[in-house]
Amino acid sequence: MFNFEFHNPTRIVFGQDRLKELNRLVPADAKVLILFGGGSVKQFGTLDKVRQALGNRNLIEFGGIEPNPRYSTLMRAVEVVRGEKIDFLLAVGGGSVMDGTKFIALAARYGGNAEDILTGKAKPAQLSAAVALATVVTLPATGSEMNSGGVISHQGGKFVFFSPLVFPQFSILDPTLTFTLPPTQVANGVIDTFIHTVEQYVTLPAEGRFQDRTAEGILRTLIEIGPATVADPSDYDARANLMWCATNALNGLIGAGAPQDWTTHMIGHELTALFGIDHAKTLAVLQPAVWTVCKEQKRAKLLQYADRVWDLREGSEDNRIDEAIARTRAFFEGLGVSTRLGSYGVAADRIDDVVRALETHGMTALGEKRQVTLEVSRRILEEAL
Repeated sequence: MFNFEFHNPTRIVFGQDRLKELNRLVPADAKVLILFGGGSVKQFGTLDKVRQALGNRNLIEFGGIEPNPRYSTLMRAVEVVRGEKIDFLLAVGGGSVMDGTKFIALAARYGGNAEDILTGKAKPAQLSAAVALATVVTLPATGSEMNSGGVISHQGGKFVFFSPLVFPQFSILDPTLTFTLPPTQVANGVIDTFIHTVEQYVTLPAEGRFQDRTAEGILRTLIEIGPATVADPSDYDARANLMWCATNALNGLIGAGAPQDWTTHMIGHELTALFGIDHAKTLAVLQPAVWTVCKEQKRAKLLQYADRVWDLREGSEDNRIDEAIARTRAFFEGLGVSTRLGSYGVAADRIDDVVRALETHGMTALGEKRQVTLEVSRRILEEAL
């Protein structure tokens, strides 16, 4: 197991009818900016419930944060924070709203060009303050409610940032707030959680036994409850398990002391930026292809995955690995999500565009051993057609 330092200060408030806890958890004298995406939080009454729970606090709202939140939109919110002297941010939504809120929290207190936060030019000493923030989760997927990172879209690319200053102070996870989600968004959440887990698990053996067993528990749970929670949105127990899996897949626990990959995510970001494909759908397309192309370097963990997640113990090593990949693909397809690029209108003649974008953004040595070169990425994309 690798050396690691693990710290996660986010308080989780989980269960039914927990929005009332906002009154206890948000400072009574806070000037609060409520941030959200489209109209669903208004349409289904979540925003009204949040306002009611916050009582007589001074509230301002900022809506319209996009899926794959745009820098330009978030900078408008930064101006609101500065102009209105906001001292508490409350994200009500899914991963995009939460990620955008984290960026706003940093950018509002940063003295330089906010683009520096995305490009890595902002030094830790310069990122010394952030606006306090918390979240109300309405879409279980990204785990952003309990981590310190985010992904922002800007100038045709997707940029990842991290800062310990933007761990949410608390996050409210009420599974009933997700009952109105369209099936495709629920399927996306299941897949996003699944891929977050395997990016930290199907890598290299590192004697992280607790991390491996926890990851395997998440994966097996998703396989059990994924179809049920897509088919029946009011199945509280299935949806509750999805929410808690999503949070624990990316709160740092299973990745502590373990090698990590993220090839699928980095290539997927370019597919979203270029073609507008949902983030989770890019992951469903790419993960089977990554494993097929990188089978040799991942052999030991793919065999472990085949054994412990899919109960495959008979036949040759290659047959077990191939069957595990096939079952993973079938699981995604069973959720109603295609695993082929062609289904999203991306043909072979666009692969060069994706590879160029990877090169432009410095994604030239990906994977747990940094062996995924641009040529390997090309082979992955070809496998995914």
